[in-house]
Amino acid sequence: MTDQTPLDTAHAAMESAPEDDTVRLRFYERLADAELFLLLSAEAQGDNVTPRLFPVEAHTFVLAFDREERLTSFTGGPAPYAALSGRALATLLTEQSLGLGLNLEVAPSAMLLPPDAVSWLAATVAHDHEPEEALPQEISAPVGLPEVLITALDTKLAMAAGLAHCAYLVGVRYADGRRGHLLAFVDPVPGAEEGLAQAAREALVFSGIEAGEMDVTFLKASDPSAARSARHGLRFDLPQFPDGAVQTPGANPGMDPARPPKLR
Repeated sequence: MTDQTPLDTAHAAMESAPEDDTVRLRFYERLADAELFLLLSAEAQGDNVTPRLFPVEAHTFVLAFDREERLTSFTGGPAPYAALSGRALATLLTEQSLGLGLNLEVAPSAMLLPPDAVSWLAATVAHDHEPEEALPQEISAPVGLPEVLITALDTKLAMAAGLAHCAYLVGVRYADGRRGHLLAFVDPVPGAEEGLAQAAREALVFSGIEAGEMDVTFLKASDPSAARSARHGLRFDLPQFPDGAVQTPGANPGMDPARPPKLR
């Protein structure tokens, strides 16, 4: 297979610069974002899935592929699978202390991630950040942010098609004197707030910025704070669906955090 996927590209960059933490973090970010096809031993029963297990030395691995055709190329024909995000799969595997075999034998990004690497990814993308509720006393242009973070945000939000109209990154000062940065999403789709906040957090974490901090809030276009953010902020336009179509958060298999698949 000759088509390069985002995982292939990120893996190649990581392999070419093994000492570069930034490109390694970018690979794990692409892995968390990717829709993966988990090879099963039997058809899924509702939310319950039974992956095929492969013991390798001291660990046990499951196999997943970032294209359905890569899975069928590995198996030599149709096989049962479950489609879910890399971040959801990492969480499931951590609960069972399983490793991940990625794109084995069928792609340049083939690799084995032992259980400790999978657990690190699950911990890194864990939901532990609440949107900012305090109202800033002052909104200004963002300053001093590294280009790697701007690029990461642009990439993340391009994947959040239809979940909000746009977002503004601004500098803020709160009533207690604290200064920082705030990412304000304008007119989010109801129910999309958690996923948007998580995308923003992951952009910060995977940028490798030590002690980085960025608050997240959600505004209506009619809110005066939205107009102030538009005057001072760096704007990110989220892709929109044609003809007023609305994206349903968590509609893809394994993407709804309220109904994750369960390993049996």
